Amino acid sequence: QVQLVESGGGLVQPGGSLRLSCAASGSIFNIYAMGWYRQAPGKQRELVAAITSGGDTNYADSVKGRFTISRDNAKNTVYLQMNSLKPEDTAVYYCCSRLITLVQAIPSDYWGQGTQVTVSS
Repeated sequence: QVQLVESGGGLVQPGGSLRLSCAASGSIFNIYAMGWYRQAPGKQRELVAAITSGGDTNYADSVKGRFTISRDNAKNTVYLQMNSLKPEDTAVYYCCSRLITLVQAIPSDYWGQGTQVTVSS
């Protein structure tokens, strides 16, 4: 069993900052990649940022230069530092991890429960 627990969402004014965290726990053998997705009302879920175990990163064009993804491999935790937030960043943010467990050698994606980020004055 694997759990991903997110924290750090909330309400912030335009131009403000938030830091999201996601900790993975359970019968984890190896994590290949971790990332953040978001889903706004009426829209499809989209990739925000991802990071591999080696530190390679990938960002959506809409957040480049404003968001930074990082991870602590020892803690199985991924972070998303969000600066210069805009109203269009408002969404539920989901953590995702591609990993293998102690009982399943095939990489699978696991998801957190989501955390609300609202950017509004």
